Amino acid sequence: MQKRIGLIDVDGHNFPNLPLMKLSAYHKAAGDRVEWYDQLFHSVPRPPLDQVYISKVFTFTQDYEYCINAKEIVKSGTGYFYPNGGEPLKEEIEHIYPDYELYNINNTAYGFLTRGCPRNCKFCIVGSKEGLKSIKVADLKEFWKGQKEIKLLDPNILAAREHKELLKQLAAAGAWVDFTQGLDARLLNEENIDLIKSIKLKMVHFAWDNMKDENIIVPKLKLFKEKTMIDKRKAAVYVLTNFNSTFSEDLHRVYTIRALGMTPYVMIYEKQTAPQNVLDLQRWVNNKIIWYSSETATFEDYRKTPRKRG
Repeated sequence: MQKRIGLIDVDGHNFPNLPLMKLSAYHKAAGDRVEWYDQLFHSVPRPPLDQVYISKVFTFTQDYEYCINAKEIVKSGTGYFYPNGGEPLKEEIEHIYPDYELYNINNTAYGFLTRGCPRNCKFCIVGSKEGLKSIKVADLKEFWKGQKEIKLLDPNILAAREHKELLKQLAAAGAWVDFTQGLDARLLNEENIDLIKSIKLKMVHFAWDNMKDENIIVPKLKLFKEKTMIDKRKAAVYVLTNFNSTFSEDLHRVYTIRALGMTPYVMIYEKQTAPQNVLDLQRWVNNKIIWYSSETATFEDYRKTPRKRG
């Protein structure tokens, strides 16, 4: 018997919710009717839906505030079950090809080739959620079927034993690849840099979270830049602030990344507690119209420029 399935993406539709896309694909394959839950359209006195899946990725996102007219409500995601994310998807759902039509996605593929990370950073939930080892969980064909762009969501693909094989899969695809969550610069070497270079890179991200890693990360990033000659607009480095660094250390990392020929991107830990200078630093660095307008501008130059605060 056909079921009526409703979906709620609590975080909004700015970035597709992969579990919801997989649930949609699973239920459609079973002959069920799948639709976005609409509080006005689906509310009483209309008959209740059989199931409504409600997913929330971020803890800071305001929860869905309306009553849900359904026989069964299933909540999932780190936003509800921090830090472990709650019950994982069943194996047959986890490895199904996502329903990209759910978000009207035509030529981009999203997915994970690996899960987990051995770093166990205190500010990151990946270790507790996915495990302290990076392991292969899929081949590329599981979520890619010829799309022009691949957005890879892996937390630390270079830490996986099979990372060379997986990088070769990405290269063979011939699609533009965006390493959205970053590569672990500490694990770069000449061999895997050559493999990364063979990939059509739309964007590659690294992270420099701790000042104590400077003597490892900076030479590795320099090597990557020298071997790939990648454009600065395609190589970004996340800079964690408001966690375990001083503001002078934040500035040092920003300036060093720029000198390396890459683009810094400021991430603020618990933004609601951040001081004004850190908020200003993020506005300056992450506004690329401002950032790219001068190759030599300093943070003090930016603060002297009249502007509206927001």
